[in-house]
Amino acid sequence: MIRAKLRAIDAVMIMGKNTLMKAALNDANRKPEPTDADYAERSKTFVSNPNIELILNQLKGNINIIFTNGDLTEVKAVLDSEVRPSPAKAGMIAPDDVVVPAGSTGLDPKQTGFFQKLQITTKIVKAQIEIVAAKQVIFVGDKVDGTQALLLDKLKIYPFSYKMQITKILQSGQIFDSKVLSLTTDTILAKFKGALKTQASLSLAAGFPTSASAPHSVLNAFKNMVAVAAVTGYEFEMASKYLSAAKNAPAAGAAGGASKDAAPVVEEKKEEPEDVDMGGLFGGDDDEY
Repeated sequence: MIRAKLRAIDAVMIMGKNTLMKAALNDANRKPEPTDADYAERSKTFVSNPNIELILNQLKGNINIIFTNGDLTEVKAVLDSEVRPSPAKAGMIAPDDVVVPAGSTGLDPKQTGFFQKLQITTKIVKAQIEIVAAKQVIFVGDKVDGTQALLLDKLKIYPFSYKMQITKILQSGQIFDSKVLSLTTDTILAKFKGALKTQASLSLAAGFPTSASAPHSVLNAFKNMVAVAAVTGYEFEMASKYLSAAKNAPAAGAAGGASKDAAPVVEEKKEEPEDVDMGGLFGGDDDEY
């Protein structure tokens, strides 16, 4: 199925034993010798391919090769679409959390020992084991033990999955990590803008002008010139525009803040506080002091 989907996008997958693939690649990159049966033909067209050495270094473990001149994201999409469920195996490192759901298990009461070891609360309903509440039995990163694997297999729970993973990309004589296929245009632009800001900051701090810092330097110089014009009264054309706008800004703001439909402001009249005779509260009248 994967091969057919790859052929539809002009991609070819080669899979075989590493020793055989290495032998074929080495033979293709071997300089023809006069004793070879096809020496006359190969000697005219033979060119050593440096990419073959890079491929040979990647042939380790369970790996295959996909050749394409098309869009690599399409190849990744094909591989990601072909996913198969996988059971939990003892000794493997769990790539995901595994939760056993509540409900009937279809197992007879004699097999309650598996649930007790994993501290899963159960009850017997109609001669079958029923899980009372969902229970997480495996956490991501944990090593799966035999009891967990056997119980999940009995429950016909296949919590994991497997598919072909892209490990490396060979293009234009360079090896790239597969993570580059996850980069979008927005991600690349964001990284470029971040790098540009960093370069401009370093250039300004070091006093070393670059194309990234030049606009900031010109703008800072213009700000200083406007500030000097404002203090000394000596103006030039561009500074006059900014200074004039600054002078009119408060008036414009005040005028713009008023609304034709604004409700009239009613001032509350404050009455003068009357002198209140405290009646000798503090020990006598004022004229006694």
